[in-house]
Amino acid sequence: MNEPLESAPAPSLTRRRRPFLAPIWLLALGGLFLLAMAFAYWNSATTTTIVLVRHAEKQVGAITDAPLSPEGEIRASRLTQLLGGSEEFGRIGKIYVTDTRRTQQTAAGLAQRLGLTPQVIDAKTDSAELARRALRENRGHRALIVGHSNTVPEIVAALTRGDNVPPMGEGEFDTMYIVTVPTIGKASVLRLKY
Repeated sequence: MNEPLESAPAPSLTRRRRPFLAPIWLLALGGLFLLAMAFAYWNSATTTTIVLVRHAEKQVGAITDAPLSPEGEIRASRLTQLLGGSEEFGRIGKIYVTDTRRTQQTAAGLAQRLGLTPQVIDAKTDSAELARRALRENRGHRALIVGHSNTVPEIVAALTRGDNVPPMGEGEFDTMYIVTVPTIGKASVLRLKY
């Protein structure tokens, strides 16, 4: 019985090696960062509304830059009643008119009621450039553009990135376009008569 005792193996002091987890953690953090950025972008997304009308009826005569006719003055006051609400919520924040008397007179009553000074632009300004400017300067707000029979459909087409906007007839003064342009998604158009 005096046999030498076999010694039991010593417990292992080495740890099991775990796989390196840093790439997984970095991937998870990157995913959370992307989700946070997407959430912030989604919350900052806005919708810009641009209302477009042609100038009201003008006096027919020999004057190159003719003023509004009596019918045009009535239409301009109708526009003021339609868009000139006294509440701050949902009202027009900026007005664009061309350098012609008829567009300025069409928007004058509305501008006075809202306490705005219309932005006068050259009548020969490119429609696409005016559309970009209106979107840039009114992001998330509302604006009115008073244009001409040839420019209003072009501006609507530029805002919506479409080409199916019908032309305006020479005697068509009562058409109003309300274009809503979201940051995410496609623009939509509402065509009204006023």
